[in-house]
Amino acid sequence: MIKVGIIGVGTVGSHVVKILQENEDIITARSGKKIVPIMGIVRDTRKKRDVSIPLSSNVDDVLENPEIDIVIELMGGVDEAYQIVTRALKNKKAVVTANKALLAYHRYELRDLAGSTPIGYEASVAGGIPIIKALREGLSANHIEAIKGIMNGTCNFILTKMMNEKAEFTDVLKEAQALGYAEADPTFDVGGFDAAHKLLILASIAYGIDVKPEEILIEGIEYINSEDIYFAKEFGYNIKLLTIAKKSGNEVELRVHPALVPMKQMIAKVDGVMNGISVIGDRVGETMYYGPGAGGSATASAVVSDLIDIARHQKNSPMLGFIKPLEKSGLTLMPKNNICTQYYIRATVIDKIGVLSKISEILGKHSISIRSFLQKQDGKREECAVLLFSTHTCKEHDIQNALHELSELEFIEHKPVMIRIEE
Repeated sequence: MIKVGIIGVGTVGSHVVKILQENEDIITARSGKKIVPIMGIVRDTRKKRDVSIPLSSNVDDVLENPEIDIVIELMGGVDEAYQIVTRALKNKKAVVTANKALLAYHRYELRDLAGSTPIGYEASVAGGIPIIKALREGLSANHIEAIKGIMNGTCNFILTKMMNEKAEFTDVLKEAQALGYAEADPTFDVGGFDAAHKLLILASIAYGIDVKPEEILIEGIEYINSEDIYFAKEFGYNIKLLTIAKKSGNEVELRVHPALVPMKQMIAKVDGVMNGISVIGDRVGETMYYGPGAGGSATASAVVSDLIDIARHQKNSPMLGFIKPLEKSGLTLMPKNNICTQYYIRATVIDKIGVLSKISEILGKHSISIRSFLQKQDGKREECAVLLFSTHTCKEHDIQNALHELSELEFIEHKPVMIRIEE
């Protein structure tokens, strides 16, 4: 028998208890051992919870309990969670966590501290999709060339509604909050930070690269409007918040931002609150993973899968999927300014002769050529026009300099908006 203590018995923790109790027969058959939740830790024991295990507000009741074999950390946050997981590992208790923020900042410290003590974290990325297992095991014979994912259901729900119903961001955000898909303060989701944490976890498994969130390019979806939707539909794109990892020589691009994606691509067809991840291996080619990226039951399913793995093996396979460095020379993070892709630009301008030629001149000065162009009348001001155009492939450094120069022109009404294009 394996005894489990759960720190954080909220939505996910309650579902973990139910799965372990209600699916006990199949879990025992697959793991070879009975896995029993015997204690839960909560901040307020007076709050009623739909679980049938003893609850305490003292973490020592789990961390110092010699009967507990595995600690499940579901409390969230970084610093306190790190202290708790550290104590569990020092006490030689296996750990299962769904905490992406914790791993985004401390995955390498935890790996080194754990040694042969198992750490499971399948639930930290894309909820019920077994992407960690796919990268660590199923694709372990491959050099991973690229990862492209939709890993935040809140953003995907908002962008899907905007694309399908021509709705504005603020209106759809309110609907997402009413439905429980977005928090009262949605910044962590719509700002791209949640997706960035997940990307860093996958990048460590795929490339062995230790990078913190502050070091990578992160942009949210707050500025996208109906003009961008119009351009996307006109030229056969969908707009998605993408997490992107690409290997180029000895460097790895890591970035999270909205992107125009051709509708023919599988990743562009992932709609609503669902998640989807495309992984390209040098031997297998492209593989695609699709499913619920959040929710109590789906996330708890991933937590329990880690419990079963630990019960089967007792000893830990390498936490990040490699024993020796993945690349002989080691991979480094590509500087943000060196990223190369295509771009879409929206500029609201005073509608007069010479405006387009001046914009073209500035773009040309920065080695940027226009690929496609649309002009619309501004619905709010008759004297203004909205210019929508895409570029051929160019450098991030060049597009940023060009946008800065454009924003200072007297006929530009608002700071130009840029969205990257991922063909």
